[in-house]
Amino acid sequence: MHFTEYDTRLAAYVLLTDEQRRVLLTWFRGDELNPPCWTLPGGGIEFDEPLRDAAIRETYEETGYHVSVQRILADSYETAPATADTRPFRAQRFLYAGTIIGGKLGTTETDGSTEFACWMPISELPALESRGTIVDMAINVLLG
Repeated sequence: MHFTEYDTRLAAYVLLTDEQRRVLLTWFRGDELNPPCWTLPGGGIEFDEPLRDAAIRETYEETGYHVSVQRILADSYETAPATADTRPFRAQRFLYAGTIIGGKLGTTETDGSTEFACWMPISELPALESRGTIVDMAINVLLG
């Protein structure tokens, strides 16, 4: 299918870990199309925004932390077919390695999709219920 025949959502996320072998997760409150779930800091890229800038901005909004981002660790996409009301859809996600360089834990966005952020042991991720596919990407990166 030609790219003009479907809609696309680009998203950038950041994988942050600490010395206690924990990963920073956010709780997505859900919307009309998606149920609430655990996810990573990150989200949609604005039209005129570079991927890295979006990852940094979204992480600050959702966690209160200023971060630097390094290389892309993984990328994935999901598709949804057209319905009577929509065109076919592709969600493209990029996962960056990140480092906290400042800030304080706490969601800073107003009326956003994130309720809170918290640190969770990496060992608990595989058993975590209600998790988004971006968390599965993190599991693959962290636990191979």
